[in-house]
Amino acid sequence: MNELIDGCFYVEKKKWGTWDSFDKDGKCIVTSLTEEDCVRATRFILKGRQEGFDESKTYDSNVGGKL
Repeated sequence: MNELIDGCFYVEKKKWGTWDSFDKDGKCIVTSLTEEDCVRATRFILKGRQEGFDESKTYDSNVGGKL
């Protein structure tokens, strides 16, 4: 197993160059372009979850017009 960061997640570089973070159970948390961004975004998400970030909220958007 990979080394845990902050004792609660780890990151892996994928073959196509992106970075994924995973919790202790192996569930993917976030995908980023750099390792540093992956760690930073994962910390932000985990902090939000700990403080009551509402993950059930969804956003929908669409772009009108013809191409």
